[in-house]
Amino acid sequence: MTFRDPLPNMQDLAFPRQGRSNTGAIRGMQALGRLKVGQMNKTETAYAQYLEARKAAGEVLWYRFEGIKLRLADNTFYSPDFAVMLADGTLECHEVKGHWMDDARVKIKVAADQYPMRFIAVKVRAKKYGGGWEFEEF
Repeated sequence: MTFRDPLPNMQDLAFPRQGRSNTGAIRGMQALGRLKVGQMNKTETAYAQYLEARKAAGEVLWYRFEGIKLRLADNTFYSPDFAVMLADGTLECHEVKGHWMDDARVKIKVAADQYPMRFIAVKVRAKKYGGGWEFEEF
């Protein structure tokens, strides 16, 4: 290597066996992208099992994954992860998140202001804190 030779790309040195895409991102280290509409991720699947247990216990009458779509404004919609009907007939919208992004939090707050349903955010509680679910009502 001489002074005039270009410097090697530091990412190529750090990850020599992984290829690079034309965008510069390292293949194998990117998120896999969004799931198809109507398809649950692992957290949502675990929460559906939790709802099934509540249904078997008689606390939940019915639930549906991505069962409703709410209009918030022109060209702006919100589809909660789960529409849940409790045993007393109360309809709730449950949003399951591993991590909250600002836009998702804004949408659920706007929906809670506009619609006469309970909106509940559900997050996985870390195993070191006992596991299970954490709930936040909007």
